[in-house]
Amino acid sequence: MAHNLKSLVLRHTHRLPSPRGTAGEGAAAARQFDAALTSAGFKLSAELLERLSGLSEAAVVHTAKRTLRTVGEMAGDHVRHNSYFIGFPANVPDTEEFWMRCVTKALGDGTSRENVLTQLADGVLDLLSLPAYGRYQHTYEEMLATQDELIASAGDRVTVLHLGRDLDDELTGPYLALAGSTTPLGEDHLHDLRILAERGALGPQPESVPVRENRAVVNGARLAVGADLLLDTVVDVLRLACALSGGDVTLQEPTRFRALSRPARRALLAGLDAVVTANPAKLADVHAHREAFKRLGERLHPHEYSRWPHAADVFAVARGEKEARSFDSRVEELLDESGVLGALRLLQSAPGKLFRALDFLLRIAVGQEERDAVVAAAVRVSPAVSGRVVLSVREHFRNRERETGEPRVFVNRRGRGWVAPDVRPPVPAADPDRLIAALDAEMCRRLPVPGRLLLDPDVLDVALPLSGRATAAGLGVLPRGSLSAVDGEQLRFFVYWKETGRRTDYDLSALLLDADYSTDSWLSYTSLTAVGGEHSGDVTEAPAGASEFISLSLDRVRGAFVVPQVNIYAGEGFEEVEESFFGFMVRDGEQKGRPFEPRTVRMKSELRGVGRVALPLVFRREDDGRWRAKWLHLYLKGISSANRVEENRVSVSRVVRAVVEREYLTARYLIGLMSGGTTAVELWTGGPVPDEPVVYVGLERPEGLHPDSRVVTLENLRDLIPG
Repeated sequence: MAHNLKSLVLRHTHRLPSPRGTAGEGAAAARQFDAALTSAGFKLSAELLERLSGLSEAAVVHTAKRTLRTVGEMAGDHVRHNSYFIGFPANVPDTEEFWMRCVTKALGDGTSRENVLTQLADGVLDLLSLPAYGRYQHTYEEMLATQDELIASAGDRVTVLHLGRDLDDELTGPYLALAGSTTPLGEDHLHDLRILAERGALGPQPESVPVRENRAVVNGARLAVGADLLLDTVVDVLRLACALSGGDVTLQEPTRFRALSRPARRALLAGLDAVVTANPAKLADVHAHREAFKRLGERLHPHEYSRWPHAADVFAVARGEKEARSFDSRVEELLDESGVLGALRLLQSAPGKLFRALDFLLRIAVGQEERDAVVAAAVRVSPAVSGRVVLSVREHFRNRERETGEPRVFVNRRGRGWVAPDVRPPVPAADPDRLIAALDAEMCRRLPVPGRLLLDPDVLDVALPLSGRATAAGLGVLPRGSLSAVDGEQLRFFVYWKETGRRTDYDLSALLLDADYSTDSWLSYTSLTAVGGEHSGDVTEAPAGASEFISLSLDRVRGAFVVPQVNIYAGEGFEEVEESFFGFMVRDGEQKGRPFEPRTVRMKSELRGVGRVALPLVFRREDDGRWRAKWLHLYLKGISSANRVEENRVSVSRVVRAVVEREYLTARYLIGLMSGGTTAVELWTGGPVPDEPVVYVGLERPEGLHPDSRVVTLENLRDLIPG
């Protein structure tokens, strides 16, 4: 358990909880540990190296084994990455030549000859029937023996591991950050929050837990230790019941409620009763989740607890036996009776709902007077709206004029993306402009004045993580819409998957698009070589795990966009396999090396989404010839089987265009607001850091920061977003 907790801290903070052990002469072992980390793209900070050097050799070795295992998983180096073509990227054959080679080999095999001859006579050949196709023809060790050693480069990734405090202290920070996050968390972070909450329920708590699904996880831990629950809506209680049943606290998927203990049932019913007693209007919230409340009522038996009558009212509303008008129905009635001005009077009592309805209200408003009233109402209630919603609305209206009549991208909470024409009537430009100016002023009011701001310029184009679903778990992963530079001559994608119970075939492909988003060419198992690139070969099953690679020489690519994708050809989905992840590496010149080299990995992200086609990111050639990545984190529905890059290139192109041309709010925006007034901004591009406390914002924490500094990196970038 301690190992898992230390691993969690390392993943979230890149800090190693202060190593323990007897004092000794561990300097040599610490240097060997550091060298081993370097091969995986990590290194010890000077402070951590010094700390380890003062411990015994046995203590250093113990720490090294645990840490190397964790960083290997972070970079994707915990599995063996074999390639179908043993010499990849060298000696990759032409596609047709390779297929004929497989056919020739099959005809020389007595067990497959007759079947292949029959297929050839019929004019249709199943590649999977060829013994040499789709299955590794060599061992991992044989592949390694053919590859030259990787030549070290100054461009290789180096992620610094810092010295932390005691484990208990290090666990408190991530718990407070995750529990108090102002934006929803992804599934992996919700899982980690559950672990942290179980340990931290009786310790220090965040000032508030504003995100409802985070609150459900925290309440589950608080219930277990008898602490007071954080409940102010009936839906909070429903989410808690889902957490206790191991279900979906986001309420996107139905939960099969477990038989709950009597104390748990009493706590849930008492919570419902208290919420409704304090505000009977909260009964209206039941309508949005009527079926879930019906199922929960069957488990709670509210009729057995007459002392909580208002809890029984909740389930009576769900069954349609008691009336409770919903807020939305009252808004619709006022719109019919009194128009926009009448609805505004009610909507101002629910600032979040008003903000989410602003576009609609501005569209249906009659005349400038009504539109002025809408903008004025939004400005009045803006201090009561969460920072995440304010920023989302600001981003929405910044793109509003451009999107009218153009393809518009939609993304649900599970990463499923699709594009549809924008058929909304336009909104007069002056109204969004006034609204944006007011929202900027509100954000400026909420942001802290940091005093001295130390800034890594690489963070400026990172999109604000307004939702945890906009970022996959992994190493070096940026939120959807972020831009990052790609420095290097060779770009290499990789995918790894391991099936759970049935044959599963994932196909790594890359679509090359021209500047107008039309198809130039592609790399896949049907096109093993194209201008500037090679495919490592098709692997069609993964009982022990399988990898596929694509290598590109960026100076030889003709198109303006490179779109890597993972297509599910057959078998288990991304959420069904035992493990699956995607990433990319960057290499300089003639570095050589194995198909997978962890220290060249720039990004590795888990593939966990609903859909049969994964689109992690797109690479774009800028006007100056340099390449930058724009992060997508999207899954397309695809078809049930045989998804191929050739068949989905039109839908992929439309989604890529919609995301590439959308303007996302980035760290540059918030830092621009923060840097006014008395704040001194200093760019940090390496080298010594100030010896006084600063607010540092960057991709990774530099060495030597004053211990009282506030540090914001990729791991806690959501902390930039005010509440």
